[in-house]
Amino acid sequence: MEREIIQSVGFRNIKKDGEVTGFQFKVRLPYYRGVFLSQLRPGTLYVDGEKFEKEDIIWNIKGEDYTYEEMKEDFQTHWAVTEPAVLKVKKAGGLSQGFHELVYGFCFTSSYMPPVIQEHLDPDAENFVFMPEFGHHVNKRKLLIV
Repeated sequence: MEREIIQSVGFRNIKKDGEVTGFQFKVRLPYYRGVFLSQLRPGTLYVDGEKFEKEDIIWNIKGEDYTYEEMKEDFQTHWAVTEPAVLKVKKAGGLSQGFHELVYGFCFTSSYMPPVIQEHLDPDAENFVFMPEFGHHVNKRKLLIV
């Protein structure tokens, strides 16, 4: 995996029945241990300024797809630090060939962090305590679709 949270490998359009229905990209977990899906706090995705809500993004962990609502209730599925997640976004026609700027943040709760730090987690904004190792960072990356 790359050091960047948003990975360059795996950024591409998604086809279903010969039709481009969206796009996908991968993110890695910036944490020294894995997290359960219920700990994740997905944010809003911006691609070239176009907004995609967290409810419109499917997270694929270990080959299984999860909606935001499903992840909130999933206390069993564990996302390992050694495995990137594939985020799938619906967009008719996908993205055009060329470079695209992605802006995406996500964060997660931790059982040993004080609640005062976690109660205001906002995956769409930098945390008042900068802790990128806990995912509290809005990530930006320019990627190419060919």
